Amino acid sequence: MSKVGFCAFVCLLFVCCCCFCCSKAMPTKVNQEAVNGRPVIGILTQLVSDEVMKPFGRTYIPASYVKYIESGGSRVMPIKLTHTTAEYEDIFRKINGLIFIGGAVDLEASDYARVAKIFYRLALTANDAGDFFPIWGTCMGMQLLTVLVAGENLLTNTTAENIALPLNLTEEAHSSRMFEGFPSDLMKALTQEPLTGNFHHYGVTLKTFEENEKLQSFFSILSTNVAENDARFVSTIEGKRYPFYGVQWHPEVNRFQWSSKLNFPHSFNAVRLSSLLAEFFVNEGRRSLHQFDNPEEEASSLIYNYTPVFAGNFTGYEQIYFF
Repeated sequence: MSKVGFCAFVCLLFVCCCCFCCSKAMPTKVNQEAVNGRPVIGILTQLVSDEVMKPFGRTYIPASYVKYIESGGSRVMPIKLTHTTAEYEDIFRKINGLIFIGGAVDLEASDYARVAKIFYRLALTANDAGDFFPIWGTCMGMQLLTVLVAGENLLTNTTAENIALPLNLTEEAHSSRMFEGFPSDLMKALTQEPLTGNFHHYGVTLKTFEENEKLQSFFSILSTNVAENDARFVSTIEGKRYPFYGVQWHPEVNRFQWSSKLNFPHSFNAVRLSSLLAEFFVNEGRRSLHQFDNPEEEASSLIYNYTPVFAGNFTGYEQIYFF
């Protein structure tokens, strides 16, 4: 070997040794932008209160929410209301996001509220530590988020029952994470066409929201709407610091609910809206690196282990999962 070749060899060996030693001394920091290709989103079940539904199970999830999340590219884990706090902590370490669905429960004293509070606190702590974990609330789920953040129930009558509405978007909507990937024509359609299905009697008015320091500091308002009693209510929110999102309307019905008695938006733009929001939240879930301990545990936890019941002849839902 020539003197030049020998010197080059020694230099290369030195560089390799340095890189190896440095890699041992300074381990790479976990990349929270890493993509999880197998996300699992948890959906919190609700207690059955309607007598006609009680023969089928104690708790339920409308299948439209499951299909909505699956259409975005995720699997679904139903989360029951009967576990211990330690079991919920274990579930949290395995799922990649959480959905609070619509319905009707006590937002402070019910089992639903109790379990939601456990996950909410776990998510706050995790995100503060750089462990990304998103939460989405639809209708009552959004109302629940405001109760958890404010520490009190601030809901008043904001009835918008069985009506599809355009959104009154705020300036924050155009710089939001939720609507960041929306094409300009769809953003315009959101303000002009009735793309959002509303089925609620209560909500947080704009006045109440703006007067509450906790809500103001935690959430950005992305849209408002006017109720049947002329009260202006907050209809879309997203966390300023945390990946928490809420809509007073129902994006899942645009593609997966078909009752002729209910005003479900099914236009081209309504379907686009639903599709993009499902993909948005699932993509948020992809940023979570939580995972199950093994494939067998994962498989046994998923919604595929349950069969939905056709419920279109006795409820407003096409199908319902009961637990």
